[in-house]
Amino acid sequence: MKIILIAVGHKMPGWIADGFAEYVKRMPREFALQLVELKPDKRVGAKTPQQVMAEEAERILAAVPQDARLVALDERGANWTTMQLADNVKRWHGDGRPVAFVIGGTDGLDPQVKKRADQLLQLSALTLPHGMVRVLLAEQLYRAVSILNNHPYHRE
Repeated sequence: MKIILIAVGHKMPGWIADGFAEYVKRMPREFALQLVELKPDKRVGAKTPQQVMAEEAERILAAVPQDARLVALDERGANWTTMQLADNVKRWHGDGRPVAFVIGGTDGLDPQVKKRADQLLQLSALTLPHGMVRVLLAEQLYRAVSILNNHPYHRE
Protein backbone atom coordinates (compact mmCIF):
# COMPACT_ATOMS: atom_id res chain seq x y z
CA MET A 1 0.00 0.00 0.00
CA LYS A 2 1.36 3.35 -0.99
CA ILE A 3 0.74 6.21 1.44
CA ILE A 4 1.23 9.72 0.10
CA LEU A 5 1.30 12.81 2.28
CA ILE A 6 0.49 15.87 0.18
CA ALA A 7 1.40 19.00 2.11
CA VAL A 8 1.09 22.64 1.14
CA GLY A 9 4.30 24.21 2.36
CA HIS A 10 8.00 23.83 1.79
CA LYS A 11 11.30 24.92 3.29
CA MET A 12 10.50 23.31 6.63
CA PRO A 13 13.01 23.48 9.49
CA GLY A 14 15.57 20.69 9.58
CA TRP A 15 14.02 19.04 12.62
CA ILE A 16 10.72 18.65 10.72
CA ALA A 17 12.44 17.04 7.74
CA ASP A 18 14.52 14.83 10.04
CA GLY A 19 11.52 13.73 12.09
CA PHE A 20 9.46 12.89 9.02
CA ALA A 21 12.40 11.05 7.41
CA GLU A 22 12.86 8.96 10.56
CA TYR A 23 9.32 7.58 10.35
CA VAL A 24 9.56 7.06 6.58
CA LYS A 25 12.66 4.96 7.24
CA ARG A 26 10.88 2.90 9.90
CA MET A 27 7.84 2.08 7.75
CA PRO A 28 7.83 -1.43 6.30
CA ARG A 29 7.94 -1.72 2.50
CA GLU A 30 4.32 -2.77 2.23
CA PHE A 31 3.34 0.61 3.74
CA ALA A 32 5.63 2.96 1.82
CA LEU A 33 5.23 6.59 2.91
CA GLN A 34 6.04 9.40 0.49
CA LEU A 35 5.91 13.20 0.89
CA VAL A 36 4.73 15.51 -1.89
CA GLU A 37 5.35 19.16 -1.02
CA LEU A 38 3.39 21.84 -2.81
CA LYS A 39 4.57 25.42 -2.82
CA PRO A 40 1.99 27.66 -1.13
CA ASP A 41 0.30 30.39 -3.13
CA LYS A 42 1.63 33.85 -2.50
CA ARG A 43 -0.65 36.42 -0.96
CA VAL A 44 -0.11 39.15 -3.52
CA GLY A 45 -2.37 41.97 -4.51
CA ALA A 46 -5.96 41.65 -3.46
CA LYS A 47 -6.09 37.83 -3.34
CA THR A 48 -8.59 36.64 -0.79
CA PRO A 49 -8.02 33.56 1.37
CA GLN A 50 -10.71 31.81 -0.71
CA GLN A 51 -8.82 32.54 -3.93
CA VAL A 52 -5.59 31.24 -2.42
CA MET A 53 -7.29 28.04 -1.20
CA ALA A 54 -8.94 27.51 -4.61
CA GLU A 55 -5.59 27.83 -6.42
CA GLU A 56 -3.94 25.47 -3.93
CA ALA A 57 -6.86 23.05 -4.33
CA GLU A 58 -6.13 22.68 -8.05
CA ARG A 59 -2.56 21.64 -7.31
CA ILE A 60 -3.58 19.40 -4.40
CA LEU A 61 -6.14 17.50 -6.46
CA ALA A 62 -3.70 17.19 -9.37
CA ALA A 63 -1.20 15.53 -6.98
CA VAL A 64 -3.70 12.91 -5.77
CA PRO A 65 -3.39 9.68 -7.78
CA GLN A 66 -6.63 9.01 -9.69
CA ASP A 67 -7.49 5.80 -7.84
CA ALA A 68 -6.36 6.99 -4.40
CA ARG A 69 -8.44 7.19 -1.27
CA LEU A 70 -8.22 10.81 -0.06
CA VAL A 71 -8.03 11.68 3.63
CA ALA A 72 -8.13 15.43 4.24
CA LEU A 73 -6.83 16.70 7.55
CA ASP A 74 -9.39 19.14 8.89
CA GLU A 75 -10.15 20.55 12.32
CA ARG A 76 -13.78 19.48 11.95
CA GLY A 77 -12.95 15.94 10.86
CA ALA A 78 -13.39 12.67 12.73
CA ASN A 79 -11.21 12.39 15.81
CA TRP A 80 -9.94 8.81 15.70
CA THR A 81 -7.97 6.97 18.32
CA THR A 82 -4.74 5.32 17.27
CA MET A 83 -6.53 1.97 17.30
CA GLN A 84 -9.21 3.33 14.95
CA LEU A 85 -6.48 4.59 12.64
CA ALA A 86 -4.88 1.14 12.71
CA ASP A 87 -8.22 -0.48 11.86
CA ASN A 88 -8.67 1.86 8.91
CA VAL A 89 -5.10 1.32 7.68
CA LYS A 90 -5.78 -2.43 7.78
CA ARG A 91 -8.99 -2.00 5.77
CA TRP A 92 -7.30 0.34 3.27
CA HIS A 93 -4.40 -2.08 2.87
CA GLY A 94 -6.91 -4.77 2.00
CA ASP A 95 -8.45 -2.81 -0.86
CA GLY A 96 -5.07 -2.17 -2.49
CA ARG A 97 -5.67 1.49 -3.35
CA PRO A 98 -3.10 4.14 -2.50
CA VAL A 99 -4.06 6.49 0.32
CA ALA A 100 -3.34 10.22 0.07
CA PHE A 101 -3.41 12.38 3.19
CA VAL A 102 -3.65 16.13 2.59
CA ILE A 103 -2.45 18.98 4.79
CA GLY A 104 -3.72 22.32 3.52
CA GLY A 105 -2.03 25.68 3.48
CA THR A 106 -2.18 28.54 5.94
CA ASP A 107 -5.83 29.24 5.19
CA GLY A 108 -6.87 25.59 5.28
CA LEU A 109 -8.45 23.44 2.59
CA ASP A 110 -10.77 24.60 -0.13
CA PRO A 111 -14.27 23.08 -0.01
CA GLN A 112 -13.64 21.23 -3.29
CA VAL A 113 -10.81 19.25 -1.63
CA LYS A 114 -13.05 18.40 1.31
CA LYS A 115 -15.82 17.37 -1.08
CA ARG A 116 -13.45 15.04 -2.98
CA ALA A 117 -12.16 13.54 0.29
CA ASP A 118 -13.28 10.08 1.32
CA GLN A 119 -12.62 11.03 4.93
CA LEU A 120 -12.04 14.20 6.96
CA LEU A 121 -9.68 13.52 9.85
CA GLN A 122 -8.72 15.67 12.82
CA LEU A 123 -5.37 14.95 14.42
CA SER A 124 -5.98 17.21 17.41
CA ALA A 125 -8.37 19.82 18.71
CA LEU A 126 -5.27 21.96 19.23
CA THR A 127 -3.99 24.27 16.52
CA LEU A 128 -0.72 22.73 15.31
CA PRO A 129 1.97 24.09 13.01
CA HIS A 130 1.72 22.44 9.58
CA GLY A 131 5.25 21.04 9.77
CA MET A 132 4.50 19.47 13.14
CA VAL A 133 1.42 17.81 11.61
CA ARG A 134 3.67 16.06 9.07
CA VAL A 135 5.75 14.51 11.81
CA LEU A 136 2.76 13.70 14.00
CA LEU A 137 0.88 12.02 11.15
CA ALA A 138 3.97 10.04 10.08
CA GLU A 139 4.45 8.84 13.67
CA GLN A 140 0.79 7.84 13.99
CA LEU A 141 0.91 5.94 10.70
CA TYR A 142 4.04 4.14 11.88
CA ARG A 143 2.32 3.37 15.19
CA ALA A 144 -0.78 2.05 13.38
CA VAL A 145 1.34 -0.23 11.20
CA SER A 146 3.27 -1.37 14.30
CA ILE A 147 -0.04 -2.35 15.92
CA LEU A 148 -1.03 -4.33 12.82
CA ASN A 149 2.33 -6.12 12.87
CA ASN A 150 2.16 -6.88 16.62
CA HIS A 151 5.30 -4.81 17.15
CA PRO A 152 5.81 -3.64 20.75
CA TYR A 153 6.19 0.05 19.77
CA HIS A 154 2.59 0.70 20.84
CA ARG A 155 1.64 -0.24 24.39
CA GLU A 156 -1.87 -0.26 25.65
